[in-house]
Amino acid sequence: TEKEQDLIYYAAPFHDLGKVGIEDKILLKPGKLTGDEFEIMKTHSIKGYEILKDSKSDYLKAGASIALTHHEKYDGSGYPYGLKAEDIHIYGRIVAIADVFDALTSTRPYEKAWSFEDAINYLFEERSKHFDPVLIDLFLKNKKKVKKIYTSLIKS
Repeated sequence: TEKEQDLIYYAAPFHDLGKVGIEDKILLKPGKLTGDEFEIMKTHSIKGYEILKDSKSDYLKAGASIALTHHEKYDGSGYPYGLKAEDIHIYGRIVAIADVFDALTSTRPYEKAWSFEDAINYLFEERSKHFDPVLIDLFLKNKKKVKKIYTSLIKS
């Protein structure tokens, strides 16, 4: 619905809010995290949820759900709870795609940005594993619109 689109649009930026509770030496590390560091980093999902969960605002409640579930994977291999398929809130499944696409196509201190096509191919490869296959199909069906947005962001 249009209301849900609005909720996701305004709530999605809260997906990594829990990172405020992660030490800078881990959060800003320029290379690969150790196993222990990654375990600490994974706690940001629950931390973000805890910050937002008791809000009276529908936007912040949606943000809590997104913060908690955006690292869950469709096949159950994600975190923090290993939820699977439709057990993952739809908002988290949607934001997971946007978050990974953004991460892949953005330059990081330790990694170059992927091309648009390489990122699209990765999302397709991870269909039914990392991502909801129905949502990936919708994303790919709207590839021209996504490309237009992507191109406008690259230029800005």
